[in-house]
Amino acid sequence: MAEDAKDLIETAARRFVSEVRALAPLKMIFELELRGRGDTQHFRLQMPGFEVSKGPAADAQIRLDMRREFFNVMAKEAKVPDWVEAFTYGKVHASGPEKFLRLIAMVVERQQEREHVRRSRGGG
Repeated sequence: MAEDAKDLIETAARRFVSEVRALAPLKMIFELELRGRGDTQHFRLQMPGFEVSKGPAADAQIRLDMRREFFNVMAKEAKVPDWVEAFTYGKVHASGPEKFLRLIAMVVERQQEREHVRRSRGGG
């Protein structure tokens, strides 16, 4: 199951970065805490390169916390607006230095604005 989670984490990260290309060169380490039924799993994601390993990430700048079953669905199907909604409604919690959280939020917001403009002009 852990290998499956590692693959899902890499898939989700690659999809997210492919939609928000400005995050591609980001040098950051994330810790994902996936809570299941009586079980909590920790994973470390290092970017760029999408290196995923099992275990706590003591060197993580950003920590993400969510239910395992919710993550499974999001990793397979979610687009950036789905992730934004998940953060907005508390399905996913992020913690870390405020400057990092604001930077990521700002980059995502600007990408969504560009996408909205393209769609409204008929370009996508």
